[in-house]
Amino acid sequence: MGISQYIKEIGRGKQGARSLGREQAADLFGQVVDGAVTDLEVGAFCLAMRIKGETAEEMAGFLDATYARLNRIPAGEKPLVVLPSYNGARKLPVLTPLLALLVARQGLPVLIHGTATESSRVFVPHVLQALGIHPLPAIRAIASGEAAYAPTELLSPGLKRLLDVRRAVGLRNSSHSLVKLMNPCAGAAVIVSSYTHPEYAISMGAVFELMGSTALLLRGTEGEAVADARRMPQMDGFVAGRRITLEVGQKGTLTDLPDLPREIDAETTAAYIQDVLAGRKPVPTSMGLQVEHILRLASADTPTLQTT
Repeated sequence: MGISQYIKEIGRGKQGARSLGREQAADLFGQVVDGAVTDLEVGAFCLAMRIKGETAEEMAGFLDATYARLNRIPAGEKPLVVLPSYNGARKLPVLTPLLALLVARQGLPVLIHGTATESSRVFVPHVLQALGIHPLPAIRAIASGEAAYAPTELLSPGLKRLLDVRRAVGLRNSSHSLVKLMNPCAGAAVIVSSYTHPEYAISMGAVFELMGSTALLLRGTEGEAVADARRMPQMDGFVAGRRITLEVGQKGTLTDLPDLPREIDAETTAAYIQDVLAGRKPVPTSMGLQVEHILRLASADTPTLQTT
């Protein structure tokens, strides 16, 4: 069906808009990602979905379309730990590279994927460069114990174009939620995802359940999928779509706060990460527990995984 017919369904405003079925959503998103529609139609799609909001069925359809077009990372011997990184640092140092390296140190393959979505923040590639880790030039398998970074355009040029629409219209669109939910691996993976507002914990969890994902979901740090070093957030796990509470979380700040750097530039953040990895500074408590939960999910046997 042509995109104009879909826009008529989803573009009737928050109260009048109709939700699409999974197959319809896949058809619509496929047209958008393939570049088969005009810029005006892409803008209409982005704004209509922004006002209406995606249902779990629609997001599942968007993911179906994405997977049919994705340049996927080959499967390895162990599940790939996936860290989407699209927010960067605004007030606090971006510690996604530290999380990736801590998990890799435990013998798992780790992939960070992302792109800069605005100009005023410090993003993961800046910190990785300061650590001597460069973006993948081509799709390949990630070795056990390796932390690698893949720019979004390497996985899907069409998805990167859709993410870049934000620079033109100033608003996030469905792709910004999708990249936090997708599995870019052709095999088993643990998707580590985060939300900024409580209502997204419900909607994102529903998508993980519907897609049968193995994932860790928590309220991250400024949109990054890293436990806030100052707090103990709730962490929910999903094993083949089955929700499990891994960490109930605590209100307020931790009593023993980490010695985080005051500056958030890439070089300062990289130096802090190196200090933690070398044992000169402690691993933040919440991040240490996050690593433990990721390891549990990576080796999870559904009948025997115990909740906390």
